[in-house]
Amino acid sequence: MKKRRASDGAAVNSELLRRPIRNCFWLFLLPTAAAFFIGFVYPFFKGFYLSFCKFTTTSDATFIGIRNYFSAFKDATFLHAFWYTALYALVSLLLINLFAFIIAYFLTQGIRGSNVFRTVFFMPNLIGGIVLGYIWSMIFNGILSQYGTSILMETKYGFWGLIILMCWQQIGYMMIIYIAGLQSIPEDMMEAAKIDGASKWHTLIHVTIPNLMPSITICTFLTLTNGFKLFDQNIALTAGQPFIWAEDGSVIKTTEMLALNIFNTFYGESTGARGVAQAKAVIFFILVAGISIAQLRATKSKEVQQ
Repeated sequence: MKKRRASDGAAVNSELLRRPIRNCFWLFLLPTAAAFFIGFVYPFFKGFYLSFCKFTTTSDATFIGIRNYFSAFKDATFLHAFWYTALYALVSLLLINLFAFIIAYFLTQGIRGSNVFRTVFFMPNLIGGIVLGYIWSMIFNGILSQYGTSILMETKYGFWGLIILMCWQQIGYMMIIYIAGLQSIPEDMMEAAKIDGASKWHTLIHVTIPNLMPSITICTFLTLTNGFKLFDQNIALTAGQPFIWAEDGSVIKTTEMLALNIFNTFYGESTGARGVAQAKAVIFFILVAGISIAQLRATKSKEVQQ
């Protein structure tokens, strides 16, 4: 009886000690919540408000309505940057995922030295975008100089230069995700396909890819959003060059993507255009968020339950 009473008392004491922790759990969440509010929520809504204002600093903002949005949509440089970014995002999406999947597929076939190859392919992802941009700029200019041109002289060179750079950087990262997906496919499914006499091609199409859809969803989301948000590689490799003159007299940077266009508008010669740049940033956010949500819904609907 004494032992039971002692254990009961210990349980009561333990419960009493837990109660203050349970009641004060919000103290542990407060620093994270404060950092999230200060670092994201407040700047987001402040930026959204400033997109309706004319300002040079945030303290002298004057509300002018939706005029900044009209100016943004009338800006030939912004429209060119949008279509250029959309084309780049589509091409990079296809090439990065195609090569990443092919490499991942062969590296999961039991070849010798596969771990070494995985490390080598992943390493470019560890290098910063600005550094990569300058390195590849020297590489491309070294090659093109032999033909009397450079990556800054023709739009097609800048476009494919960005594609090559991003493929080199991101294929290894996406490869790791595809390898994880391939290794998670149940072995009994693969064995059943062999027993049924399915060829490697039919197994790939009807077993491997359907079971790989979660990895495809993640990689598609990452490459698509990275393509639209690309900034540091763009500014380091071409900085938007070469230039052409638009009908309205504005200068269009033919390899300038959306993020760089917003940056150049905000920090350009005219400080009065900062409200327009902020409106472009809001449009940019809505565009990327909308495309990402649509892509996630489209690919998740094709995932199979194992």
